[in-house]
Amino acid sequence: STISKNSLKSSLLQLECHFTWTLLKQDVDLNDLEETTGNQVEFFIKSNITNYNLLSYICHLKNSNEEALRNLQKAEEEVQKNHPDEIARRSLVTWGNYAWIYYHMERYKEAQTYVSKVENSCKKLSSTAQWKIQLPEIYAEQGWALLKFGGKYYKRAKNCFENALKNEPNNPEFNAGYAIAMYRLEQFSHRQCEDVSPSLEPLKRAVELNPKDTIIMALLALKLQDLKQVDEGEKYIEEAMQKTPDLPYFLRYAAKFYRRKGEVGKALELLKKALAVTPKSAFLHHQVGLCYRAKLFQLKKTTRYPPQEQVEELIRLSIFHFKTATDQKSTFFSAYADLANMYAQAKRYEEAEETFQKAIQINILSYDDKQAFYYCYGNFQRFHMKSESEAIRYYIEGLKIEKDSNGRNKCGKAVKELLEQRIQGGLADATDFGTLGLVHNLNGEKHEAIECYKKAVALHPDNEEYLSALCELRLSI
Repeated sequence: STISKNSLKSSLLQLECHFTWTLLKQDVDLNDLEETTGNQVEFFIKSNITNYNLLSYICHLKNSNEEALRNLQKAEEEVQKNHPDEIARRSLVTWGNYAWIYYHMERYKEAQTYVSKVENSCKKLSSTAQWKIQLPEIYAEQGWALLKFGGKYYKRAKNCFENALKNEPNNPEFNAGYAIAMYRLEQFSHRQCEDVSPSLEPLKRAVELNPKDTIIMALLALKLQDLKQVDEGEKYIEEAMQKTPDLPYFLRYAAKFYRRKGEVGKALELLKKALAVTPKSAFLHHQVGLCYRAKLFQLKKTTRYPPQEQVEELIRLSIFHFKTATDQKSTFFSAYADLANMYAQAKRYEEAEETFQKAIQINILSYDDKQAFYYCYGNFQRFHMKSESEAIRYYIEGLKIEKDSNGRNKCGKAVKELLEQRIQGGLADATDFGTLGLVHNLNGEKHEAIECYKKAVALHPDNEEYLSALCELRLSI
């Protein structure tokens, strides 16, 4: 009956599971997420309850509820194998997912059974809570799921692991999750010009508590490399290499370490080894592309007349791997940008243009992704399409997003340089002075902006836009 369906729905919304954690499918490439989570089940030593629960949710999002149920069964088997003494406690998320999936299959009786299972377990586990039981494992499981759904979710993931650690500050797995969340957040803030390293201590602590976890070791190594402590970082890479020479997740970070150190050959060797194990990894293909690109730049820098066929081969390989990365993961912004720039290097301008358009249409771009896009696209217009006016237009689009980032700073520098060249060459018209006025204004340099707008008005006395900009600026000072 409808009444029970409505009350069922309100009970379902009380559950702690993937269906109530606002993990939106438009923020990920579902096929890629299924592939990477499946790989982790295969190659990880850790307990797989978390991965099977996530897979069940991904299957549901892909409209295969039967497959979702099979994954939940596997999660239950893992619980029985690894936690036979705390089955209820370890199964709350799994049972919550069961309830939701049965609800979506319109099997309301079964859904209700699982709702009651969770409810009764919560009563037993905690005298106070009927429902909302704040178990550290559940916070941690939510944290791992959030990390999988991308940059938009990293702050929430960090908070989840913080909550889990409140109850169990020495739990190795919670410390690992917290350190990974901090590290990824920092990669973000680095692009956004905040120079901070709050992830160093959590990574060190996680490495102490997880001596077997070579992934955390590799992230600590990359962090030390960022802080110019390369030798210290390399010690961790070498130690981890002894422990897991074949684990693809470790190898990809080790390869990144060597690529950034300038040992591109060594990096490629490790990446090829990892690709043999997880051939569809978008991350690995992108890293391979970056290696061939590094080789290309090295060749151009060190050789006055680099052999054409060598140049072409390196461009071809870069394009192949960047393209594979974007085919595998449709939301992979930096791989699209790298691919577009490589097409431009190859003078394949139509494909470059097409790829730039795909990049800017990804629906989950952060503001610094967009600023980076306008900088790259401006450069494409300026150096390849030879259109300064288009370049200026896109650099300014980047500046108009008024949040600090490396991309925004580069847009500002490039557009100033272009306009000042025109002014010094005596080629400047009212538009150029007006544009430079806008640039100064967007950078908060009001007096310089006023000077530019005055020159623009002098050259074009009845232009309303310049006059009103000048008025507004004078009033704001």
